[in-house]
Amino acid sequence: MQTLNTRISDEVMRRLKNIKLLVLDVDGVMTDGGLTIGDDGQEYKTFHSHDGLGMKLLKASGVALAIITGRTSNVVKKRAESTGVAHFYQGAEDKLAAFQDLVKISGLTPAQCAFMGDDVVDLPPMLQCGCAIAVPASPQLVLDHAHYITLKSGGHGAVREVCELIMQSQGTFDAQMAPFLKQASVAN
Repeated sequence: MQTLNTRISDEVMRRLKNIKLLVLDVDGVMTDGGLTIGDDGQEYKTFHSHDGLGMKLLKASGVALAIITGRTSNVVKKRAESTGVAHFYQGAEDKLAAFQDLVKISGLTPAQCAFMGDDVVDLPPMLQCGCAIAVPASPQLVLDHAHYITLKSGGHGAVREVCELIMQSQGTFDAQMAPFLKQASVAN
């Protein structure tokens, strides 16, 4: 199978083929990790539109989405709602406990879950899941324990990269892209 990322190993593709739930950290994964806080105390985050569409396409392909984040932010809740995230944990100081609860309520096994993180607080669920994914700016310890390290940076398309790789491994990528290609051919 040809993928967008030709450096991905057969083992990682095998792991991704079994994924039924993609669990995402927020800061550093869905964003670039920067925290902007206004004088009024309001927190602002910038999300990449490619990631949002990737999440929607992945959900449409049959893979559920979840967010586990240590911070609490209304803007993250809005992003979760707009991208079809089924399970949302914020203020999760113990990400492993949140992950274990998520596995329990979803009825999935840890091996059917991928966890995408960027810091040492993400290691406990990363070490429990079927496919641990990190972004390039992660500390070395996190990179050392990741099954896959994205080419794209957090907040700059890394989530979309992973969504597409999961769909490619599961044979659903072409079906998700077909409507866009059909629209393009009709327009020409």
